[in-house]
Amino acid sequence: MPVIVSLLRGVNVGGQLIKMDALRTLYESLGLRKVETFIQSGNVIFTTQARDRIALAKRIEDAIEKKFGFHSDVILRNADELRDALARNPFAERLDIDPAKVLITFLASDPDPEASAKVRALDIHPEELHIDGREVYIYFANGMARPKLSWHLVGKQLKTPGTGRNLNSVRKLLAIAERLEKPA
Repeated sequence: MPVIVSLLRGVNVGGQLIKMDALRTLYESLGLRKVETFIQSGNVIFTTQARDRIALAKRIEDAIEKKFGFHSDVILRNADELRDALARNPFAERLDIDPAKVLITFLASDPDPEASAKVRALDIHPEELHIDGREVYIYFANGMARPKLSWHLVGKQLKTPGTGRNLNSVRKLLAIAERLEKPA
């Protein structure tokens, strides 16, 4: 049974609070199996027979809205896609980069090439941004607390929702997914 990592956008920030045990129960009520959560920011790992991930993401979004009273975009990736995203990290080989300051933003769909070019042209120095497929890699040289880059602006220009996770979180999510992939 395939393992899926579900990344919720905007959960437990800006007043949209969900307890992870309630979120786990919601996912189980949708027939998803081996449901686990990771940290308090809307990361859910599970197995499913569902093949249509667009329909699955919509089903989860609708259930969250019905149960918790607000909309949260749900971005789904399988373990291979997380592995691939980590392998494509453009900052991985640079010794001057602090991995704790790298964010991978997972997009719901491929961004428009013209919009991607506009985003790449933004002056965000000392921050750095790379768009590769459905992932945006951002290095926050001065940390993520007060970035020059406005994700709200970037997300609007790319015309697809996304949600970011730091490099350590992505590695831990992959480790959980790989554990769930192993036969019991």
